[in-house]
Amino acid sequence: MQTRESYEAIEAQMLAPWAAHSGKSAGRDIPEAKHAYRTAFQRDRDRIIHTTAFRRLEYKTQVFVNFEGDYFRTRLTHTIEAAQIGRTIARALRLNEDLTEAITLAHDLGHTPFGHAGEQILDELMADHGGFDHNKQTLRIVTDLENRFPDFPGLNLSYEVREGIVKHESEYDLADPDNDGYHPALNPTLEAQVVNYCDAIAYTSHDLDDGLRANILNYEQLRDAEIDLVEQAFELVQAEQETELVWNEMTRHRMIRKLINLLVTDLLQTSTHAINASGVQSLDDVRHWDGLLIRTSDEMKRMDRQLKNFLYENMYRHYRVVRMSTKAQRVLKHLWEEYMARPEQLPRSTQALIDRLGKPRAITDYLAGMTDRYATQEWDRLFNPWESA
Repeated sequence: MQTRESYEAIEAQMLAPWAAHSGKSAGRDIPEAKHAYRTAFQRDRDRIIHTTAFRRLEYKTQVFVNFEGDYFRTRLTHTIEAAQIGRTIARALRLNEDLTEAITLAHDLGHTPFGHAGEQILDELMADHGGFDHNKQTLRIVTDLENRFPDFPGLNLSYEVREGIVKHESEYDLADPDNDGYHPALNPTLEAQVVNYCDAIAYTSHDLDDGLRANILNYEQLRDAEIDLVEQAFELVQAEQETELVWNEMTRHRMIRKLINLLVTDLLQTSTHAINASGVQSLDDVRHWDGLLIRTSDEMKRMDRQLKNFLYENMYRHYRVVRMSTKAQRVLKHLWEEYMARPEQLPRSTQALIDRLGKPRAITDYLAGMTDRYATQEWDRLFNPWESA
């Protein structure tokens, strides 16, 4: 039987010296006995998967609100797809797959219902009370709000996973520069840097896929836009068949796969060159290096930006998406204001937190933890006179 010690020995043999080795973790805030056959990062991953916050991601918006269709991505399927991409990248670069997976699985736990529209309205409502940021909310979930162990609040995750959450940064995520507990002047692990990219690769490619499937985008529009990265993906699909390319569901699937492969391959090649050229020999070298070593080429940045701009203009600002986002913000605003005026309508478990957290933060935690479906049901219970309370 493989033991934790044997897994740690395999890591020492197989992983790069600049990777994060679980046997050398900076540890947990509350010391715990080590597990017999799971490494520290495997244990962290499992704790994250078993949280209430992780399960709720199934019914939280990625782009399309959950009740618009069962086949669109949710925040949970996005997280799973990002983790799969992250493991592929980590393995190819000889980094710690378990740490990469744990950070990726946790990175969206703090997301509100209704995606970024929900986050924006909660941040506005909390402007005088510390604001709202889903990265900070994720850290609060894993360090305080989840209540699963008798000896400590939260999950008591390893330092490297918590640091990866704090320093996660992408198009929609900004690392917290003021978090003194996680050495803001130092770089995160390469595994955490991978998560920044596997998150972006997943949401860009799969948002495009969902937009095409929802008929918000179409094939002619995509080809007329002459997006270089998409054109390269189509060329790769065409090269695999003798007949002329015909647009159908199978072609869409193949194009999205080629798109992901182009992004991942460029990342692997560029990052490998950057790591080798840097001369880093340890994780400590990575932390003190002048800049991040996981990166894409300048040409890929240009092409990726071109694709993102297309999505912003033609999908995220499409009237169907904007209408739903506006309605979603209205739902959360009404709920927040009603609870603030009459907190006795809150569940007793949430009322009990008001003395410790303050009324605005306790209410916001409650709203942020809701799924799309629960938020709309709660709105009906409070404001629809024909709905049972």
